[in-house]
Amino acid sequence: MDDATFRGLQDALRESPDNGSLRSMLLRACVARSDAPTGLELTAEANPSALTEDGRRAAAELLTSDDRAADALTLLDGATEPTSDLQRARILLILGRHAEGRAAYASAIAANATLENAELAAALSPQATSAPPRGDGRLRVVPQSGQDDDTLSRLLAPPLDRITFEDVGGLGHVKKAIRRRIITPFEKPALFERFRRKVGGGVLMYGPPGCGKTMLARATAGEANATFINVAISDVLDMYIGESERKLTALFERARENTPTVLFFDEFEALAGTRKYARDSSTGKIVSLFLSEMDGFANDNQGVLVIGATNVPWTIDPAFQRPGRFDRVMFIPPPDAEARLSILTRLLAERPTEDSLPIDAWVRATSGFSGADLGNLVESAVDEAIDESLDREDEVFLAARHVEAAKASVRPTTHEWLTTARNYARYANEGGRYDEVLAFLEAHGKRR
Repeated sequence: MDDATFRGLQDALRESPDNGSLRSMLLRACVARSDAPTGLELTAEANPSALTEDGRRAAAELLTSDDRAADALTLLDGATEPTSDLQRARILLILGRHAEGRAAYASAIAANATLENAELAAALSPQATSAPPRGDGRLRVVPQSGQDDDTLSRLLAPPLDRITFEDVGGLGHVKKAIRRRIITPFEKPALFERFRRKVGGGVLMYGPPGCGKTMLARATAGEANATFINVAISDVLDMYIGESERKLTALFERARENTPTVLFFDEFEALAGTRKYARDSSTGKIVSLFLSEMDGFANDNQGVLVIGATNVPWTIDPAFQRPGRFDRVMFIPPPDAEARLSILTRLLAERPTEDSLPIDAWVRATSGFSGADLGNLVESAVDEAIDESLDREDEVFLAARHVEAAKASVRPTTHEWLTTARNYARYANEGGRYDEVLAFLEAHGKRR
């Protein structure tokens, strides 16, 4: 506000001193112009009940700057807007009334999340603010004794939450096959023992990235009430000769001690790549050891289910797919319409959304999207809603316009994989290994 306008408003207020809206406008202008003396004079002459709520906040800010925090707090009595609660929290912090300040801050954030202020929240926190000791700056050597035990204990730690098939959207036919061929043997071991049928073995899941292979493995362990060991490649591969083999052996030994166990290897090709194209002898040794651990004469893997997941099944050494090893191979396709509806519904749950969202239209428009792609779509839409909330300084619900804006920048990532898989399925389909891929492409190829 320029000086001439400000002086004009002052003249108007002298003619109508009871005009609370005009006085509030001048108070806000004083704060913006950093004109505390004039603002304090206007505050002293004001009838608080006649001021607008933003005018009371401006007057309270002026009083706080004049070391009159208690008077400022009184001026905000009865104010109900979230911004007023936030200002009340700041004043209570100055007065040393932290508990009341935390309550006021929580009330403000609950009503308008865009007002969140990490610095204010930390200042109001009851926790000690002293920094942790930084040490003396000297380097220390961490002993390696017990390192493998620590790694195995971490791998065997249960997931934060156990999931089941109900938590995996779609893939009904895959779940049915897993239940019949994998879970039932764990649930009815006596029946399988009577028929001398071993419980365990290997399952290889393959398909485009982001389509739920890892979730299916976790859900399989949850359905079977088995220990789930998620093995990262970095937990096995080691730069030192012989260390990778020793770690792999230790993993299988620990799995046998904790049956029933689901031993899950993601990015399986890193450990089981075909030996024909191996660049060094260590790769061949790991593959040979892996095969030995799965069905060696001295090993009893009863109750141990090994699940491998890969995006490039054509790079897996053929020896893994003989009967008794990974003899159950499952194609995990991109989610169909029913699965996409389930995934989108779950992704949107517990988010602030408008009452009516065209989810069915989004399902039709996302053919070929993986579960990860759908997650990316929703997260991008949420970013749009957050940006709009920040621009408006008020919480905006997730709406159709946000998803439509996100769709412009989100593309399905499965098409490249399906194109590559099509070539292998047509020209390298020994023994019908990729029949499921061919069937999927036949059913959905016109839309790819």
